[in-house]
Amino acid sequence: MSSNILADLRYSKEHQWAKVEGDVVYVGITDYAQDSLGEVVYIDLPTIGEFYGAAEVVANIESVKTSSDVYNPIGGTIASINEELEDSPELVNEDCYKYYLYTLSEAQVEQLDALMDAVGYQEYLKTLP
Repeated sequence: MSSNILADLRYSKEHQWAKVEGDVVYVGITDYAQDSLGEVVYIDLPTIGEFYGAAEVVANIESVKTSSDVYNPIGGTIASINEELEDSPELVNEDCYKYYLYTLSEAQVEQLDALMDAVGYQEYLKTLP
């Protein structure tokens, strides 16, 4: 399985990505994750204003095949959710990098160092069954 991996993002072993733009961190699921899930039919997004630590379950994605938890890649407060996904969750299947899930403010950006870069994530995917 080949996955589209963007060079400017950081990746978690749970297949989330994080991208820093100014003082906002965008978070979404990877191409590998959306491909593994199949057709996404519902996304339970987090509550704005709530703080989630790194590796805490922050959202849930349901597809025609399964349901999967989304783990926050770094700690931070939910600043916004991608409202487009509330009515059209399948957009994640079309472009999982354009259609992020949520943004973090007051993010613990030093935790980004614990995440993989694109090369590291590509190598990690090769170890999966």
